[in-house]
Amino acid sequence: MRNERWLLPEGIDEVLPPEARDLEALRRDLLDLFWAWGYELILPPFVEYLESLLTGTGRDLDLQTFKLTDQLTGRLMGVRADITPQAARIDAHQLRRATPTRLCYLGTVLHTRAGGLTPSRAPLQIGAELFGHAGVESDCEILCLMMESLDRAGIQDVYLDLGHVGIFRALARQAELTSEGELALFEALQRKAIPEIEALLADLGVAGSMAAMLTALAELNGDDVLGEARRTLGDADPQVHEALDYLESMAAAVREQLPGTPVHFDLAELRAYHYQTGVVFAAFVPGMGEEIARGGRYDHVGEVFGRARPATGFSADLKKLFRVGRRHEGNGGHVTAIFAPAEDDPALRARVRALRSAGDRVICELPGQVGGPRDMGCDRILRRQGDRWEPETL
Repeated sequence: MRNERWLLPEGIDEVLPPEARDLEALRRDLLDLFWAWGYELILPPFVEYLESLLTGTGRDLDLQTFKLTDQLTGRLMGVRADITPQAARIDAHQLRRATPTRLCYLGTVLHTRAGGLTPSRAPLQIGAELFGHAGVESDCEILCLMMESLDRAGIQDVYLDLGHVGIFRALARQAELTSEGELALFEALQRKAIPEIEALLADLGVAGSMAAMLTALAELNGDDVLGEARRTLGDADPQVHEALDYLESMAAAVREQLPGTPVHFDLAELRAYHYQTGVVFAAFVPGMGEEIARGGRYDHVGEVFGRARPATGFSADLKKLFRVGRRHEGNGGHVTAIFAPAEDDPALRARVRALRSAGDRVICELPGQVGGPRDMGCDRILRRQGDRWEPETL
C-alpha cells in the first residue's frame, strides 16, 4: 500500500521556509500598525462552548463550525470559524469599558468547508474591531486601517465596494416578507437572477412598486448609482433613505481620506447579511473575483453577553494578503547567515553569542554532518584570525 501519511486534508495548508519567515514579518508589521492606531491585541481561545461562538449574529457561522464534545463537562464545544464574535464577547463581558474600545487579533480559524475570503479551510485571520461608537467616523477609520494594511502588504490597484444591508432589510420589512421569504429573496439577489427574483416575488404575493423596488436592487450597482437609487426607491420607508444618506456620507469621507481610491456601490451585495447590520465594504484587486479583505458594521452583537455596543471592524486572511502582495517578491528567499565551524573553542562560542546578540544569523556546524556552509544557506564563515574569530565572505 502506498504511504500517504504525509497528505494533508483538503483545504488545509502549511507554510514552509522561506515564506514562513516573510509571512511572520508581515504579521509583526501589521500588528505594529494596529498598535500605532490604538488597537490592543487580544488572543482568544481556539475552542469555546458552542453557544458562545454561535450567539447572536454568530449563528451565521453554524455550518462553518466544527463541533466536538468536551470530555470534562459533556457540553458541546466549537472550533472558532471567526474571531470577530470572540472579540465582541471580550469587549462586552471581559473589558466592559465605557470609552470606545479598539481591539485587534490574529489567529488560525477552522472552516468545515472552503469559501469566502480564501479556498483554505484554515485561514490565518487578522483583523481589527472598534466598539462603542456608531457613526461614519468609526466606519471610515476601520476602512482606512484596512486600506493601509493592504498597502503594508504590498497590494496595489485596490478598489472598494460599498453597500448597506439596512436597505434590503428595510425593504423586506416594508414588503412584510416572512423570514423564509426574506432568505429566499436574499439568495436570489446574491445571484442577481432577475427572472428568478420576479417569479419569487410573485409567489410571495409582492407586487406593484414594492416588487419593482426589490427587483431593482439587483441592478443598482456602479460608481455613481446613489442618485438613481434615490429615484428608484422613492416609495421606500424612511430607513432606506437614511441608509442611502449614510452611504453617501461614507463615500464622501473615503474620497477625502483616500483620494484616488476607486469606490464602487452595489446595493444587492449583502456580505454576511445575517451578521452585519449597516454599511458593508470589501477590497478587491483586478483579476480576482473574491475580495481580499472585508468589513462593516455589526451593532448589538454583544447584547447576548450582557452589554450591547455599536461595533465595526474588518478582517482578512493574512496568508492571502501575503500571496497577493509584493513584499516577498524579488528577494528569492535569500537570507544572509554566518557558518560557525564545529570546534570546541570558548572564543568561538563567545563570538557566536556576540554576533547573534548584534542581530546576525549564525548557524553552527554539527560534527559529522552532511553539507557545508553553502548547503546551509550561509554566505559567510567564521575563521580563526590569531586568537579571534572573524566572518569572511565565501
